[in-house]
Amino acid sequence: MSGAAAQGARAITPVAVGVLVRSDGAVLLADRPAGKPYAAHWEFPGGKIEPGESVARALARELREELGLQAGRSVPWIVMEHVYPHAHVRLHFRRVFDWSGTLHPLEGQRLCFLPPGQDAPAPLLPAAVPALRWIRLPAVSLFSPGTARTARQAQEWLEAALARGARLIVWHEPALDETQLAQAVPACRARARDFGAQLLVDARSARRAGGAVDDVFLCAAQLRAASARPASGWIGAQVWTRADLRRAAQLGCDFAVAGEPPAVAGGDGPQNPPAGARRDYPLPVYLARSLSAAALDAALRRGAHGLAQRGLPGEGQG
Repeated sequence: MSGAAAQGARAITPVAVGVLVRSDGAVLLADRPAGKPYAAHWEFPGGKIEPGESVARALARELREELGLQAGRSVPWIVMEHVYPHAHVRLHFRRVFDWSGTLHPLEGQRLCFLPPGQDAPAPLLPAAVPALRWIRLPAVSLFSPGTARTARQAQEWLEAALARGARLIVWHEPALDETQLAQAVPACRARARDFGAQLLVDARSARRAGGAVDDVFLCAAQLRAASARPASGWIGAQVWTRADLRRAAQLGCDFAVAGEPPAVAGGDGPQNPPAGARRDYPLPVYLARSLSAAALDAALRRGAHGLAQRGLPGEGQG
């Protein structure tokens, strides 16, 4: 939670926030009208949740009153708190993938759809900053199989994953020695960049490779032992408990994976830990599940960002 030291006894205001995602991945931003705190700052549309309202109902009302839109399919996403000088808010983000009506700025606000990878308009409302980073994460995270015996094998698997559309990959190949790691890690990172993909190296392999790796993935034990965010790039973490999830948020991790991603041939394996069972995720969470359209839809409806699997999409699925 941002600004927790300033919280005091101030009442918390619940707010519904809509992340309207267009088919090309662009998201809708609006600036705050004159006369409101942080006027002219850009934010996601939404507003206060009235007593007795659900988040979905409040968001639908706000989109209708502010923009003239009728919300269609939406799913829970992130719940985070932020302390502003004028208010302590609990922000309930929902991703909205479908809507109808003609977009109108009914409160005189400016509007824009921000394409993926484009710089956001300034100034941004502070609470919108992490959400704009997180929305760039794809719905599927792949873990390397951990079976490579040579740098070439590791690189061949990565090429296959990238060719199948993987854009968020956690790379962990424990059988490689230091020489093989020193060869494979920079080559795989460079190849991922060619595809615009994020490749996170598990923290132990990053150390063994002996090079600077900004994008790293922490196992649960490393997460619990960390005293500060370990790098300046993208950081992911494995979580097993609600305490792990809170720790990942406190450290400023970009996403968490609840449980152990299953190998495709082995099925789902153990059920997800408690971290995967609730919707109040303070950062994007991937549920460890074998990939399927039904599993992904169920994960989104539960508030997860998506699914995490070990191995390539389609393997072992007939």
